[in-house]
Amino acid sequence: MTLAIIGGTGLTQIEDLTIIGQERVSTPFGEPSAPFLIGELSGKKLIFLARHGNPHCIPPHKINYRANIWGLKQLGVTEIIGVAAVGGIGAEMGPAKIAIPDQLIDYSYGREHTFFADDLQHVTHIDFTEPYSPSLRQRIIQAAQQAQIDIASQGTYGCTQGPRLETIAEIKRMANDGCDLVGMTGMPEAALAREQELAYANISVVANWAAGIVEGEITMAEIEKNLHVGMANAIALLKATALFSET
Repeated sequence: MTLAIIGGTGLTQIEDLTIIGQERVSTPFGEPSAPFLIGELSGKKLIFLARHGNPHCIPPHKINYRANIWGLKQLGVTEIIGVAAVGGIGAEMGPAKIAIPDQLIDYSYGREHTFFADDLQHVTHIDFTEPYSPSLRQRIIQAAQQAQIDIASQGTYGCTQGPRLETIAEIKRMANDGCDLVGMTGMPEAALAREQELAYANISVVANWAAGIVEGEITMAEIEKNLHVGMANAIALLKATALFSET
């Protein structure tokens, strides 16, 4: 098995990832966000991709999700962990919290969201009942328990279009829909991985309370402070998962 990590806002590199080389992959869908970094973490080979590019310059709605997933498949990846900064909606999803969602709702629009669009021999439907791989999720959860890293082991991720943050009314609607987290990159990444038969799970790092959950405006200073703590814990969890997968 070859593991890939797609890093989002706040995770353009991983401390202790030994870089062996990098690969540029041409795809039928255009260029991926960045070169794929080939390395080792906790003694395990993995591939790292900066979702927003490096430097961080590609907004969520402009990411070439199809090229990213296609490129990882071509490099022999079998499992993907997507790391993402999110807003907290549910009561347990406070700033700097790490969550491993088990469900999602897609509110995004206008994105190239499938490989099954053109020149088809037949129409293809994927089962997306459980959008995240149960076995990969469980491995992350068990690694967190073993490493004593505090996480929320389930939750529903709501994917919005971005790049703007949401209104209070939008967050109220999402809460009524059952969303615990709000992010901008969870889809179509998860569905495209399923189409390519790749195991996929998400590590969400809460950067802030979503609009209207607490009083006051959301500031970038607040987000950056919370991400500094949350991403450090996320990296520790990635290391623990890499080690756990070999046991």
